[in-house]
Amino acid sequence: MSAPPIPARKLRIATCSLAGCFGCHMSFLDIDDTLADLIDHIEFDRSPLTDLKHVSEEGVDIGLIEGGLCNRENVEVLHEFRARCKILVAVGACAMYGGVPALRNGIPVADLLHEAYLGANLLNPQVPNDPELPPLLQNVLPLHEVVTIDVTLPGCPPPAAAFRELILSQLQQRPMVLPPEARRFD
Repeated sequence: MSAPPIPARKLRIATCSLAGCFGCHMSFLDIDDTLADLIDHIEFDRSPLTDLKHVSEEGVDIGLIEGGLCNRENVEVLHEFRARCKILVAVGACAMYGGVPALRNGIPVADLLHEAYLGANLLNPQVPNDPELPPLLQNVLPLHEVVTIDVTLPGCPPPAAAFRELILSQLQQRPMVLPPEARRFD
């Protein structure tokens, strides 16, 4: 049985990394040759590939977000994605559960700032006080605690095959099927 045909219209995709390591974006780029095959069928909106800072007001088909929420700016970006993405995807362990950044949960923010900026052996110790630095949340949160998430891509990071399947399933208008090997945590 052959796969359904891919529609002529391009799928618009936006991506961002919040409180994470950017490993999920690197895994997405591991699609390699498949990305080249798909480039006629997708276009990127906000993404590190385009350097756009906001999702287009007309919206996109898929929003891929890696990382959890550690500060107010992360929450604002997440709300913008939710408002402008037809399908919002939590990508990887940090977006789904808080991941490694959530290891700070349970430690008061004041203690974190003291350790990082006022600890021993620092030259000119001081806590940054710049209005452009977003205030930290009391805890790192997974995305689903703030907005509705439509799809999750599990893994740390999800393998390239999971991104490929997500895109192809949307292009072919069919349910996404992730085999067990596409759900890994390295």
